[in-house]
Amino acid sequence: MFVSPGEAFRKVTPMSDAPSAPALPAAARAWHLVRRPEGWPVPEDFALREIPLTAPAEGSVLVRNLHFSVDPYMRGRMNDAKSYVPPYRLDQPMDGGAVGEVVASAAEGFAVGDTVLHPLGWRDYAEVPAAQATKVDPSLAPLSAYLGVLGMVGLTAYAGLLEVGSFKPGDTVFVSGAAGAVGSQVGQIARLKGAARVVGSAGSAEKVRQLTEEYGFDAAFNYKDGPVAEQLKKAAPEGIDLYFDNVGGEHLEAALSSFNVFGRAVICGMISVYNTTEPTPAPRNLTQIIGKRLRLQGLLVSDHKALQPQFVQEVSAWIRSGELTYREQVYQGVENGVEAFLGMLRGENSGKALVTLG
Repeated sequence: MFVSPGEAFRKVTPMSDAPSAPALPAAARAWHLVRRPEGWPVPEDFALREIPLTAPAEGSVLVRNLHFSVDPYMRGRMNDAKSYVPPYRLDQPMDGGAVGEVVASAAEGFAVGDTVLHPLGWRDYAEVPAAQATKVDPSLAPLSAYLGVLGMVGLTAYAGLLEVGSFKPGDTVFVSGAAGAVGSQVGQIARLKGAARVVGSAGSAEKVRQLTEEYGFDAAFNYKDGPVAEQLKKAAPEGIDLYFDNVGGEHLEAALSSFNVFGRAVICGMISVYNTTEPTPAPRNLTQIIGKRLRLQGLLVSDHKALQPQFVQEVSAWIRSGELTYREQVYQGVENGVEAFLGMLRGENSGKALVTLG
């Protein structure tokens, strides 16, 4: 199950949400991919299985996961295709971002009780090589924030807008999928950095309300209410300078039509085509790139790790001051990991979708 959007909204307080560690079980529970999806994934593509749990090997730590992340990029890893990250292996534990408490350590520099960020989610316990574990400060935010607003999601928004998108004060910015974890943060950072106008799209009237009333977007529209190009032109009549793309397809086509000269597009995701089995027609207006001298650039957050200290310092200050807010869609229990993932793909989440354990 998951809590309602209102209940899932968490503002940062200086606290730790890591309770004391219980006795270790003999096995961990981990989600496995057992069949490669064709089109939309279904629950039968996954299985929750037990894996043996032993003391950590030399140079590793045993972590009791408190939260793990479900993200759009994981859908691509379910295909047996070469990409920027290896595909999930069938009948093997899946992985992804997680944050938890060290309950046993055989690695120098890590002690029982430390809280760490690591890439072995989709399970309740994980043996993590020390090189893959990063200590986090629980006084800056609830630990779940390190999977969202202060983690990969937040750095994606920050680096994508400022470094890849070459944001400038006075830009008009359009964000698709703007009520999601990345999109909502992009819009807020653009506003805080001096955008002339911030416009977002979302998939429901409630999410449109969130964009304008909670996140400070100047305008927003429901892409289900009519052609995206027409709604975008009404929301940004003077055109757009920067487009942050989380959706692709019709949204990208609309942005190309609305771009001002020398516009920039940050291609972060294309969730509208992740589960399609047939080629999509849009965008059909790529010739706009020539006359408008547009720049379209893909974004992988792993290229921008050098920004991490600056990002954490600036964004955590905005959170403490109340200038930047965020939501979390929380599913309870490892057994609801697949439900959380499928709900995120369907756009049911408001903010960062994650699974809380314990």
